[in-house]
Amino acid sequence: MSPGDAMKMRFLQVLFSTVFGFVLYACSINEMAVKAVSDALTGEGSSAVFTGDSDPELVGEALPFAIKMYESLLSINPNHQGLINTTGSLFVMYANAFVQGPAEQLPRSRYAERQEAMERAKKLYLRGFDILYRGLELKYPGFKEAFHNGSLQTFLSKMNKNDVPALYWSAAGGLSAFSLNPFDLELGVRVPEFFALVQRAYELYPDFNSGALDEFFFIFHASIPQAMGGDKSKVEIHYQKALEKSKGLLAGPYVSYAQSVLIPAQDYAKFKELLDTALSIDPEKDPANRLINVLSKRKARYLLDSAALFFVDFDTDDDWD
Repeated sequence: MSPGDAMKMRFLQVLFSTVFGFVLYACSINEMAVKAVSDALTGEGSSAVFTGDSDPELVGEALPFAIKMYESLLSINPNHQGLINTTGSLFVMYANAFVQGPAEQLPRSRYAERQEAMERAKKLYLRGFDILYRGLELKYPGFKEAFHNGSLQTFLSKMNKNDVPALYWSAAGGLSAFSLNPFDLELGVRVPEFFALVQRAYELYPDFNSGALDEFFFIFHASIPQAMGGDKSKVEIHYQKALEKSKGLLAGPYVSYAQSVLIPAQDYAKFKELLDTALSIDPEKDPANRLINVLSKRKARYLLDSAALFFVDFDTDDDWD
């Protein structure tokens, strides 16, 4: 090799090393930027941007974009636990508050539209559930198959307080999907699995989300047959604990109890009393949960105005179609 060729080769080596170094540096900077954005969007208090808003329509229109943004970040940073938990829980929240909720209030004449929305809600619940379970599988390899092979309790015993949101939202997504089609045997056999997640969450952090776990429990025990884990004797216990932990600032427990317990009991007097209490709650007294209270109060109003649909002896001249 001539001296000139050697110089050219050396020059190309230096050029390649320099360009490659800049590429690696740019990739590193990009990864750092994505991680920084991911951390900022999923840090403590980030969810209050949604839950603290007082305009459900604004949030309902914004959430699909937000969810897709989180999904985009998750595709770049697939192992970020904050992104996994936020994206999965947003799917579950959106399905409940802005798909299933409005569908339940459609008149009977729009039955086909209602069923279509319920099918969409179920798919959204399961999308959120799958994302959350992938996150738990990343942290605890083998977790996804644990229920089927009988090792679920072993995995749950390894979990800590940081896992409570994932456990809660996973169970909420799975059970909500099942509730929309109780004949889905694949989900039905997993009801004990979902319940076990919430039981472990309760052991780790019983005051999570101002009594959300107690509200979950009283709805579960009131709605699920004993053969699948329901226990009517525990309904009142968890209802009272939910009220205590929410400090009377949340309308949700009153509405949930009225719907899951008092309608089946056909106790209209108590039903009306609790829903009136829910309607009297001021969302401004709990700024972090404004949206939740506004939506709960809307549901309370709907249930009261539609009482004839739920109570056999309720007299009305209204046309509910």
